[in-house]
Amino acid sequence: MEKPMYNQTPAPMTVAQRAMPAEKKAKKEKNKGFRELTGVSLRSIEGEGNERKFELSFSSEEPYLRWFGQEILDHHTEGAVDLSRLNSIGCVLFNHDRNKVIGRINRAWVEDKRGHAEIEFDEDEASEVIYQKVKSGTLKGVSVGYIVENWEEVMANKQSEDGFVGPCSIARKWAPYEVSIVSVPADPTVGVGRSEEDPGAEGDGDVKERDASMDMYERQLQINKNYMEVMKS
Repeated sequence: MEKPMYNQTPAPMTVAQRAMPAEKKAKKEKNKGFRELTGVSLRSIEGEGNERKFELSFSSEEPYLRWFGQEILDHHTEGAVDLSRLNSIGCVLFNHDRNKVIGRINRAWVEDKRGHAEIEFDEDEASEVIYQKVKSGTLKGVSVGYIVENWEEVMANKQSEDGFVGPCSIARKWAPYEVSIVSVPADPTVGVGRSEEDPGAEGDGDVKERDASMDMYERQLQINKNYMEVMKS
């Protein structure tokens, strides 16, 4: 005898379950960052054959305000910075656009709690334009794209073992994957940052979609809070 079929309607999602996609997206976006190093200088390298080579610093331990709060990139703990990608296939981009490769990274290293790189501009027409603007001092901005694998969260008024005071998020294991010459630095405090899969400049649609996702995330967190207060009462 065949067993009777029952209408097995799935149980409705809880508030916490509905919030999970937004939380996962925010966590994913937090792990991918772009930052400009203030006070950076692109120093030309002297000597014959070095005309298109420059040395620059692209990162430091200075606190950097991103959309989720203060971020610090660890530069002194052994193994904190993974430079293997920059040293193997590192490229220099213009404004974080993967379709605008203007040079290569000859070598990258950490010194005095800063990330340093020697770059060399290509000789094609598009790269030549940027090279001349860097050489003349018109373009001075340097920004790095990176991904974080491990965070240490320091609460407000607390202090990490190496002296960073919270609230802040310390990237204890992170890897830069490209260095860019930038014309106008991005504002890291607005919404969720761009993803590694879409590193080009943001259009109005991208900004609206990003801000909308953050608004939804924040609203859902408030709903969760209200729900918990009701359950406690």
